[in-house]
Amino acid sequence: MRFSQNKVSDLNIAYIGGGSRGWAWGLMSDLAMEESLSGTIKLYDIDYQAALDNEQIGNRLSSRSDVKGKWEYKAAKTIEEALTNANFVIISILPGTFKEMESDVHAPDKYGIYQPVGDTVGPGGLVRALRTIPMYVEIAQNIKKYCPDAWVINYTNPMTLCTRTLYEVFPDIKAFGCCHEVFGTQKLLASALADQKGIENVEREEIKVNVLGINHFTWIDRATYKNIDLMPIYEAFVEKYYESGYEGDEKGHWMNNFFVSAQRVKFDLFKRYGIIAAAGDRHLAEFVPGTWYLKDNETIKFWKFSRTPVSWRINNLKERLVKSMQLVKGEREFEIKKTGEEGVRQMKALLGLGDIVTNVNIPNMGQMEGIPLGAVVETNALFTRDSIKPVTAGKLPEPVHALVVRHVYNQETILKAALNKDKKLAFAAFVNDPLVTIDLQDARKLFDEMLENTKEYLPGW
Repeated sequence: MRFSQNKVSDLNIAYIGGGSRGWAWGLMSDLAMEESLSGTIKLYDIDYQAALDNEQIGNRLSSRSDVKGKWEYKAAKTIEEALTNANFVIISILPGTFKEMESDVHAPDKYGIYQPVGDTVGPGGLVRALRTIPMYVEIAQNIKKYCPDAWVINYTNPMTLCTRTLYEVFPDIKAFGCCHEVFGTQKLLASALADQKGIENVEREEIKVNVLGINHFTWIDRATYKNIDLMPIYEAFVEKYYESGYEGDEKGHWMNNFFVSAQRVKFDLFKRYGIIAAAGDRHLAEFVPGTWYLKDNETIKFWKFSRTPVSWRINNLKERLVKSMQLVKGEREFEIKKTGEEGVRQMKALLGLGDIVTNVNIPNMGQMEGIPLGAVVETNALFTRDSIKPVTAGKLPEPVHALVVRHVYNQETILKAALNKDKKLAFAAFVNDPLVTIDLQDARKLFDEMLENTKEYLPGW
């Protein structure tokens, strides 16, 4: 790395999952707009051709005159090649295929267990974790071997357990997990400010929040804009839109866009607990008893959000594969746009190019009260040169804490089960999930079926 005139050049970034047709393109776009960073990005993927395709796409993008950030993209045949001398490691992978994901999300349907996402908790989150954790064990071992001083940014779900595995295998790793769900809630608070006080055009970064919880089940107990306390404003906003819901200027409608909601789950949780749930409704619904928001399809419709079917993801990938070929052949121009992610800003801060405070997933060092030390939590943290210092977040109200801590301990159980290939322990975590309200016999049938459907990724089980 070289520093000159508030710029860093000759950076080395390893991208594990570098054949991605989603996250990788987003990173390319964000880096293309950032003139203070440049260097080499090594793309490693089990699908080497996909990495080669992104190599061409990335280099064609960097050659454009309107691109400020100049990078050389190289497909790496081995993880050793990608990681050697890396300053940063980005991990964004799909653990398994859509076949396994289909089972994760939809196999529980016939038992009356409905999951909108199925990648974090619930039956789907658990099984996805069982096949993901061994992959992360291997990744952590390789980072320890080839680039122990690199900063590691994780985007893969289940976020908490992926990040937790990295630290379990390599305790001195410098890793953190990134998630944009809190950003959406900051935007919602800006909408509440406009709706209730007529204060328009507030950027989400101007909304200061105290974040505490675990990934996809995060909470905000303090929110301000300049000298304005946003908690009573949000309360009035919830009262106004509780029945109808609020969609704002989101693209699409919750009935025809799988990623849009009317925020009614969020509003209901606020009325229950007086604290702001800071993730999307699709995720939040999976962390509480299934009878609340996921009892059946009619209940889901009542709360005005949608499940994301795996069939949609399969069709969307087909579209992105077509787009990839067009970009590779130069038949289509890469569209540069902000992703809304903070990965590049975080890297800049860690390189000494400006401090930032943002939400991040790291082990609990005392920043969140009442949660075991070492468990991965999501709170704010200060990013400075080569340092991430967690911001003291405090403790959740007891009723919310009870919901969160159940998942914390369950995730620790899943980690132990995965590392030891302990089927009994995995089943104990399975039936302890709030979504698994079926009788023990049916739970066993479902558990065995879902393990069978992912057995290719569970050798020795």
